[in-house]
Amino acid sequence: MTSARRSGTKGVARADREEQILDVAGRVFGAQGFAATSVADIAREAGISKPLIYHYFGSKEGLFERCLREAADLLIGEIERSAGLGAVGLRRALVTLDGVFVVLADRPWAWAVANDPTAPTADGAGELGGSYRRRLEELAREGVGELLSLAGDDDVLDLDAMTTVWSNVFASLVTWWCEHPGIAPEEMSARCERLFGAVFGVVPESPARD
Repeated sequence: MTSARRSGTKGVARADREEQILDVAGRVFGAQGFAATSVADIAREAGISKPLIYHYFGSKEGLFERCLREAADLLIGEIERSAGLGAVGLRRALVTLDGVFVVLADRPWAWAVANDPTAPTADGAGELGGSYRRRLEELAREGVGELLSLAGDDDVLDLDAMTTVWSNVFASLVTWWCEHPGIAPEEMSARCERLFGAVFGVVPESPARD
């Protein structure tokens, strides 16, 4: 991380100042995890005082909850958008990954924050994290269900097993990409297409991205 230059708070609208703090906090939480991060770490990186953070967000937990909400909204919003493009089966999987790589390009911290194993499990952040995971699983089950339906498979346990497999593959690919920041989104999308092609054979053409 690079230290932010102290810019002060005079003349900065509250909404703008909050966004600046959230951006810095997201990067610090994403790099260090909730448990290892202190309000002092974020204040130092943002070039502001700790009392200002407490004034705006109430606590470290409150600040993390705001970062988590931004991350969850970003990821779920993109996956829902991708689901509406009409791709099915393996192509839907690739379209979903492509969309996630694109939206995370400017905010890679969002993936780490949304999947932080040290995040609070109670109160607002815990409820929000649980809601995010449930919606992610619903979308994964929907996509996997379409894939199995194309293959004539309507076994409920098959759906359950394959949803678990896909969720882990999806998370592993996004995590691997986040750990290799020099790889552009389009390069990672092409890599996923090669990998899917090698494992599953020819993948149908993708609908154009909006």
